[in-house]
Amino acid sequence: MTEATAPLDDRIRSGIAHNARVWNHWLGGTNNYPVDRAVGDRVTAMYPSIGEVARADRAFLGRAVRYLAGDAMIGQFLDIGSGLPTADNTHEVAQHTAPDSRVVYVDNDPIVLTHARALLTSSPEGATRYIDADARHPEQILRAVEPTLDLTKPVAVILLGILNFVLDTDEAQAIVRTLMDAMPSGSHLVLTHPTLELGGEGNEAAMRFWNENATPPITARSRAEFAAFLTGLDLVDPGIVSCARWRTDPGTTAPVVAQFGAVARKP
Repeated sequence: MTEATAPLDDRIRSGIAHNARVWNHWLGGTNNYPVDRAVGDRVTAMYPSIGEVARADRAFLGRAVRYLAGDAMIGQFLDIGSGLPTADNTHEVAQHTAPDSRVVYVDNDPIVLTHARALLTSSPEGATRYIDADARHPEQILRAVEPTLDLTKPVAVILLGILNFVLDTDEAQAIVRTLMDAMPSGSHLVLTHPTLELGGEGNEAAMRFWNENATPPITARSRAEFAAFLTGLDLVDPGIVSCARWRTDPGTTAPVVAQFGAVARKP
């Protein structure tokens, strides 16, 4: 029996910190283990703004989904590497704006899947589904999303803080190309990624610590590398910015965090 086919409880590794659970800790959640809190607190000591990054990334998701379900009139969402359920999940934001929105979540962390199946529901008009799959296998994901999603109609593909766990840049770019090539015109890509730019230089040592003590390993990328993921797509204003600064409310001054964010449309 492989890890992918083993029962979920047998796949949960409570002895090593895992990104989804550490991220949950940084967001103030309780779905984590002592090892996750210990590693998360050590990273915070090394890079104090990491909690701010996590919160900004989450807030960006809400703003992007509200824009897509509202102004862009996108009714389908594919959220890959969605992490542990928390407040304002993609389906909640989308279906609050457009009740008939259809959402498919993808993750391969067993504790994420356990909580997702228990907590995630849908509006009567829409649909919500979870798929146990790895972002590194986009063809498998695309085969599994139907019939919940209709790939002849525009889809918003959401990859928040997930490509940074694909260390090979060529592989990460191939994942994005495979996903977006399968989507029709009018589809959108929603993307965030950590960087050592935007004041994130101090995160380099924390990332090394993470890679020695947690899973999966992580990498930062430059603005140019981030922009390459969006090749062939039309950026939605304001383009590539710190995710904290993407379409914030008028009059709001958001801090710059070392996490690029962008939304782009397939022409």
